[in-house]
Amino acid sequence: MASQVTEGGVALLLQNPSPDSATPSNVVLQVLELKPVGSTRYTFLVNDGKLKMKAMLPSTMSAFVVSGKLQNMGLIRINDYTCNVVPNQPQKVLIITDCEVVSPALDHEIGAQDVKDNKFNLEVIAKVKLEGSAKASGAVQHKSAAQIIEEQHGKAAPAARMGISRRVSPLVSLNPYQGNWTIKVRVTSKGPLRTYRNARGEGNVFNVELTDEDGTQIQATMFKEAADKFFSKFELGKVYYISKGVLRVANKQYSTLNNNYEMTLNVSAEVEEVADALSSQIPTAKYNFVKLDGLGPFINGKELVDIVGVVQNVSPTISVRRKSDNEEIPKRDITVADQSQKTVSVSLWNDLAVKDGEKLLEMLHHAPTVLIKGLRVSDFQGVSLSTTHNSMVIINPDIPDAQAIRSWYDRDGKEATMTSAGASLPSGTSRGSWSVFADRAFICDITVPEVGEGKPAFFNVRACISFVKPEQPMWYLACGTCNRKVTEEGHSSFWCEGCQKRYETCNRRYIMSAKMTDSTGETWISAFNEQAEQLLGHSAEELAKIRSQDDNGKSYLAELTKVSWHPRIFRLSVAQTEYMNEKRQRITIRSVHNVDWAAESNYLLEQIALLKSKLAL
Repeated sequence: MASQVTEGGVALLLQNPSPDSATPSNVVLQVLELKPVGSTRYTFLVNDGKLKMKAMLPSTMSAFVVSGKLQNMGLIRINDYTCNVVPNQPQKVLIITDCEVVSPALDHEIGAQDVKDNKFNLEVIAKVKLEGSAKASGAVQHKSAAQIIEEQHGKAAPAARMGISRRVSPLVSLNPYQGNWTIKVRVTSKGPLRTYRNARGEGNVFNVELTDEDGTQIQATMFKEAADKFFSKFELGKVYYISKGVLRVANKQYSTLNNNYEMTLNVSAEVEEVADALSSQIPTAKYNFVKLDGLGPFINGKELVDIVGVVQNVSPTISVRRKSDNEEIPKRDITVADQSQKTVSVSLWNDLAVKDGEKLLEMLHHAPTVLIKGLRVSDFQGVSLSTTHNSMVIINPDIPDAQAIRSWYDRDGKEATMTSAGASLPSGTSRGSWSVFADRAFICDITVPEVGEGKPAFFNVRACISFVKPEQPMWYLACGTCNRKVTEEGHSSFWCEGCQKRYETCNRRYIMSAKMTDSTGETWISAFNEQAEQLLGHSAEELAKIRSQDDNGKSYLAELTKVSWHPRIFRLSVAQTEYMNEKRQRITIRSVHNVDWAAESNYLLEQIALLKSKLAL
C-alpha cells in the first residue's frame, strides 16, 4: 500500500516551496483529517507514509470536495502548489492550487499500521525468545508471534485495546486543527450537573478538569445528551482514555486553568476507564490552598482559591432571585475556620447548597473538615467566599492538609478564640499590593449617577467625616458566631436565624451612617463594624455603655463629634441599589488610612507636573 504514495513526497515539497522545473512531478499523497474552514475552503493533512503536512484548498477548488471526488483517506496528485508561512503557526502550510484525484478513500491511514505493527512485533518476538529460552521441567507450549498478537488484541480490556491501537497524545500538543487523538488523563475536578436555559433551548451541562502525566490541565464541558451520558461515567480521581473530542480557544471568563484551549465532549466522544495498574503515573488533583488569613491579595481578583478547614456553622437554605432571568436559586452559607484562628463565610449555591450543604448540616455536631475548590473571593463583610459553577466540595477529605487541620482542631482549635478573616483587611482592595494613591477621585467624581451601575466601583478619596447623626441606630445585636442579626427573646435569650440556634449572649456591631466632605462636595456614606471602630475609637459595646450612662447625652455626642474634620484617605465602594423601583447610589467605607503628608505632598507635585505636561501639548 505504501507504494501508492510518493516516498518522501512531503520532504520533496518542503525542499521546493515554490515549484519550478526542478520540482518533481506526479507527487502523490494521502488526504487525512479533511474538514471545512468557513463556507468555501477546506483544510487537511497530506501524508506520504512517514511525514505529514498541513494543507489547504482555496475556495476555487472546493467543488472537488463538494462533488465527492476528493475524499478523506483518498489519494491526490499535486500538480501546482506553494508553501506559505501562516501567522501564529509554527510550520508552513501547503496551498494546493492544482491537483487531481488518484484514488477514493482507502480503508486505512498509510504508514500508521506499519509503524504500529513493527513496534508491536519486535516486543512480541522478544517475548517469544524469552519464553523459548526458559527450560521448564514440564512440556512448554511454544506460540508463534502471530498467535500472541491475536491473543493480546482479543483478550485485552476495551481501555487496554484503545491504548494498544492508538498513540496517546500529551495535552500540551493538542490544538483545534488536530484530528484524531487520544489522551490519557485523570479527573482532578468534577462540577455538579446543572440546568441552563438560553435562546437556543435548555438542557444539562457539567464540567470536569482533566490532568495528564505531565501535569498539564484542560477543562472539558458536556452539554445535553453528552452531559447525561458522561456525568455518571466520570468519577473524581479516576483515569480515562478520551478521544473524539472537540477543541476550541478557551474563554478565560469562565476557565481559570493555564491552557489556551478547552474541550467539548459530544455524544460521539469515546471515554474508557484505565486499569489501576496503568494510571499510577498520572498526578492527582492540584489544589491552590490559601490560609484564611492570606485571602487579602485575592479580593475581587480573577484567580480562584481553594481552602480546607473545619466547619463551624451551617445556615438554612434560602432562595435568592437571580437578576438576569428572575429565577430563584438555592443558597446556603457555612462558616469555616483554620489554624490561623480566622473564620470566613462561604456561600454555597445550587446543588452544592442543597446536597453538600445538607450533609454538612447533619454532620455539624462532629465539626467536619471540608475542602472547597474553586472559590471566588469578594470584599463582602471584609472578605467572603462564594462557589462558582465549577466549584467542588469534598467532606472529610483524606489528604495531609485536612488531617493537619483535624489534629489542630481536636488539640487546640475547639477552645481557640476565632476572629473574622476580614476584620483586619482593607476590603475592596484589588489583587496585589494596595496603594492609597491608586484610583484617586473626588466626591464630585463618585456621586455621578452612572458610577457603580452594573458592578461596584472602587475609589480612594481624601476627605473628612463632617457629621455623624446621633439619632440613628448606630449598631445592631449580632450573633457571636456568624455576625448575623439576632432576635431578642426575653431578657437573656437571643435567636439566630442563620445558625438556627438560641444564645444567652450576643454582640453589638456597628452599622453607621455619616456625612463625608471634601473640597468638591459632600455625600452620605455607610460604615460597618471594623471601619466604624477605627473612626470612633470605641467598640460598639463601649459606645453603648457610654450612651447608657450619659444622662444628658453630652458625653455620647462628644464622642461622635471627635471623628469630625480629621483628613483621612478612605477606600470607598460605589454601587447602585434599587428600592421601591427607584435606583439609589450606595457608598460604603471599605478601609480607612491616616494621611502621610510627606507622601501626599509628593503625590500632589507629581499630579501638578503631569497636568503641566498635558497643558503644554
